[in-house]
Amino acid sequence: MSKKPWESDSCEAVQAYFTVYRVPVAAALWCGIPPGEVEENLAISTESARGIYKHPYIRCLEPRCRAIQDAIEKGLLPCSRENGKVVQEHVANERRHVSRQHLKDWIAEQFPSDKPAFLFDEIERNTHTAINTDAFQALQADRDGLKARLEKAADEYRKLRAERDDLIAERDALAQQIKDPQDPGPRAQTTYLNMIGAMVAVVLGKSPAGKANSVFNSQSAVIDQVLAHFEGKPGISRRSLEEKFAEGKKSLGQ
Repeated sequence: MSKKPWESDSCEAVQAYFTVYRVPVAAALWCGIPPGEVEENLAISTESARGIYKHPYIRCLEPRCRAIQDAIEKGLLPCSRENGKVVQEHVANERRHVSRQHLKDWIAEQFPSDKPAFLFDEIERNTHTAINTDAFQALQADRDGLKARLEKAADEYRKLRAERDDLIAERDALAQQIKDPQDPGPRAQTTYLNMIGAMVAVVLGKSPAGKANSVFNSQSAVIDQVLAHFEGKPGISRRSLEEKFAEGKKSLGQ
């Protein structure tokens, strides 16, 4: 059976608001020591002064203990005893506790570039002190929008580049064909010669009634007429026409 929303909500944010820490515990968490390892590390530390602990290899523990104790002494950081109720009178160093919210506010003011994860969420840690959460989220939305536009532009660029490459390949293939033209194969050659031979035969031939199909009465006359209209074109010369007409007749068996 699934739990109701209120049964699984641990209200961590609300609970954290009322959390209080002993000064050395707050300093240890500030140093980045995991919550489950704080007491273990404090146990191997030595008390260099009342409420100030010195760790054998975590060097930041002592100065942060001192900073918190000094802030309490100067009235910059409210403190309480174990019950979490802020008091104005003097509290023994070893009994001093600070609330999570007071500690967070004090660190944000005195050490704006230092945002320990046990006090500040991810957005707060990644946001400059001059930028509030709303501004950060707006900038993040703008960044995501620009990222999407950039990805779309990159896709278009890839498509255009592919089309360009295809056009270049086609151009190079055509250029190669122009540079190295290939002769038609034997079958195509025979087809062309048959067509030439057939046209010459029809032009110079006669109908079944014996009437000439054209005004031309000889192959020479056909060649003269072709040269009169097309001389100078590739393949159009008297010699080439005579050769092709002859080959065409031969291809047709005439």
